[in-house]
Amino acid sequence: MARVLFDNVSIVYPGADRPSVDRLDLDIADGEFLVLVGPSGCGKSTTLRALAGLEDTAAGRIVIGDKDVTGMEPKDRDIAMVFQNYALYPHYSVRRNMGFALELTKTPKKEIAERVERAAEMLDLTEFLDRKPKELSGGQRQRVAMGRAIVRNPRVFLMDEPLSNLDAKLRVATRTQIATLQRDLGTTTIYVTHDQVEAMTMGDRVAVLDKGRLQQVDTPKNLYNDPVNAFVAGFIGSPAMNLFAAPVRGGAVERPGIGDAAPAGVDGQVMVGVRPEHLSTVTAGQGIDAVVELVEELGSDSYVHARTETGYAIVFRAGADERLAKGDRVSLAVKEGSVRFFDIETGDRLR
Repeated sequence: MARVLFDNVSIVYPGADRPSVDRLDLDIADGEFLVLVGPSGCGKSTTLRALAGLEDTAAGRIVIGDKDVTGMEPKDRDIAMVFQNYALYPHYSVRRNMGFALELTKTPKKEIAERVERAAEMLDLTEFLDRKPKELSGGQRQRVAMGRAIVRNPRVFLMDEPLSNLDAKLRVATRTQIATLQRDLGTTTIYVTHDQVEAMTMGDRVAVLDKGRLQQVDTPKNLYNDPVNAFVAGFIGSPAMNLFAAPVRGGAVERPGIGDAAPAGVDGQVMVGVRPEHLSTVTAGQGIDAVVELVEELGSDSYVHARTETGYAIVFRAGADERLAKGDRVSLAVKEGSVRFFDIETGDRLR
């Protein structure tokens, strides 16, 4: 186990007009499960590959434990990586796939067998040890790839979108298993995903990246409740936070249904952020007027997609007893104290 530190790290690909990773400062505690999340091209996989030694850094340093590993060969970093594709040897059994890296380091056969058996038991793979990868399901193959990493007993686990090839139900089950396993092992883990639901349900902390820059790193709850800017607000949460412009005069938001006062000193336009669960229907004319465009039925409740009279898309959560359909007109009020305000120009959080 080890602490991991990115100290002002930048990564630039030849011919690129901007860094893929730009001055990244990130301190990951010993034993922590940290998730890197962001849209495609944000630099999350590049960050992971740089930590593994597969990408060169243009500036800054990377530290694992008390050792500066910047420029060090991947084999000398004592990390284990689990990729999106399973990368299993098709002609080897599960047992040999899991223990092959130990064979290369001349580990005694008895120790290899013990480590493989122990990892297989943790991952419910014992009965499959003598099968070939082609005889396994996608979820089982991914567990073999994880087992191969576990038997090496590395200081750091790196996982690059390991669940993206699995179906939705299996993803949920496997991500729970990975999170539980990491907590049992206590190994520092850095996990990359583009799925913010995965990030929120698995990580001790989540680091949100956009265009190569770290936007915010915090616990899932704090990211959800207190985003530092409009990008994080709009990216974290499913459905995402509603963001729309509203006029401000004399400290008051001039939009029906919003009772929260604007931040001090703001006058003109402000960006308002409201979570879907903080909107509720009220008497016509007393809130934000909108027309229903789509209703997503989820059983106990539903998410209603509507468009305001000023042209903004807005999503709110409706209870099971509310019967809404496309074309219905609604008026929406915001729960007091739930509004987040952002600068209309920069997107930075105001309050």
